[in-house]
Formats: sequence, C-alpha cells, structure tokens
Amino acid sequence: MHINEHDTYDLPTLNHELRDTPFTSHIRYFPSIHSTNTLAMKEADEGAAHGTVYIADEQTAGRGRGDHAWHSTPGSGLYVSILLRPRLAPADVLWLSLAAGLAVHEAVHKVSALEADIRWPNDLLFGPRKFGGILTELNAEVTRVRHAVIGIGINVHQESFPEALAPIATSLAIESGRHWSRQDLVIALLKSLHHEAEALTASGQMEKASASILKRLEAASSWVRNKEVFVEEDGGYSGITDGLDARGFLRIRTADCVRKVFSGGVRPALGR
Repeated sequence: MHINEHDTYDLPTLNHELRDTPFTSHIRYFPSIHSTNTLAMKEADEGAAHGTVYIADEQTAGRGRGDHAWHSTPGSGLYVSILLRPRLAPADVLWLSLAAGLAVHEAVHKVSALEADIRWPNDLLFGPRKFGGILTELNAEVTRVRHAVIGIGINVHQESFPEALAPIATSLAIESGRHWSRQDLVIALLKSLHHEAEALTASGQMEKASASILKRLEAASSWVRNKEVFVEEDGGYSGITDGLDARGFLRIRTADCVRKVFSGGVRPALGR
C-alpha cells in the first residue's frame, strides 16, 4: 500500500479557496483520528458551527453505512466530514446524501477527468470496484433537522489493497496511473457540495433542486436501471433496479412486485 507523505493539506490555502463558502475558517485537520463523523456528531451536539469541516490523514475507526468499517491507510485517502445545519425536513435528508454523491462525482471528474459511477445511495465506483463512500448522519426533531454530518471517504493514492479487498476496491491512482492532490480534490468537493446544499435549501426551490438531482443521478449512475441486485433490507431480496421514485428512493422490480429501498445497501446480485 502506498503512503503519500508529500500530499499534505495547506489550511491557509484551503481557507482562501473556500472563502465564498461557509467552510472557510471552520476547517479542522487531524493527522490521525478515530472517526471524523463521530467527532463531528459529538461537536454538533455541543454547538459546533454550520460549515465545520473535519479532515484527517488517517482514521482508526472509520465507518461506512451499516457500521461497515472503512479501510483508511495513513496519507492515502481523503477522509472528511462536513457539519451542516440545513433548512430541511428530516424526510428530505436523502436528497442531501444523494447530492453529496453527485458532488463527489463532479469533484473527481474536475480534478482527474475520471468518470465515476454512483451506486444508490452512497457508493462511488469505477466499474465493479468501489473507491469512495458517503455516510450521512443526522440529529432531527419531527419537523426539522438540527444538524447533519456528511462523511466522505475517497481512495486517492492507494496502489494496492489487502487480498480480501483487492477484488472490490480501487483508487484514483489505480484507475489513472497518476497521483492526484487531495487538497485540490477537497476544494473541488466542498465547492460542489456547497452549491448542491444551497440549491436544496433555497426558499421554495426544493422541487426544482430534487428534480435536478434525479435527472443527474439517472445520467451518472449505471445502477439506477436494469441492474440485477441484492438488497440488504427486510431480510434481503433480489431484483432488477427500476429507477428512482419522486422522493429519491430506489425502485426494485422483483418477481412479484415493485419494491422501494429505504435504507438497505444495494449490491450486485450473487454471481453477477
């Protein structure tokens, strides 16, 4: 595995580049941390500011959806959590998570020209192998979100993976044969995420913003339609993806009916 000791973060430059966003002057950097999401959620409860960004070179207890571990080699990936206090109803938070996937897609393309695939709701892939993931957590009342934390992990510099991960994991370096700046990547990512969040939370614009997300996801994801998948929900079931509904949930056509995926992970059907 490759550890890139020279690809460091320059906080003054980050703050300057992000000066037109809520993230400027709210960026915190950790050489090593248990989990940026865990700290962000804790500090959000304690009143940390909207737009606080937590960046780490290494996570010793990084998490994905469903409490899956996230492989986090020191200096090799982008590990970042963003604390937002969005003007959203809890039922609309899925849009924020889907928008984060589109922000990663856009940032990766802008920096490296690589074209990522998105597997609903939060996996970023090149072909069959995953290079990034998103974990969105929130604290909410019945009618409003107190805060949301969007955790994003992107494999950047890894040149190989442990044997168990090699068939299913990849990185920007493996896909392109080049090493890309994590600083450039996080700047592009945060700018894109800011644009997405602003569109979602603008007064009276939710319908327009969600329609845009649906359209762009359909274009960016080969998984939204006609993929044979296994869904890790309701005991597990298989079917064929059948697009997104008006609320952003994935439809699955089974032998008996059309079902919606609300929270379960989506994986390739066994043997596919």
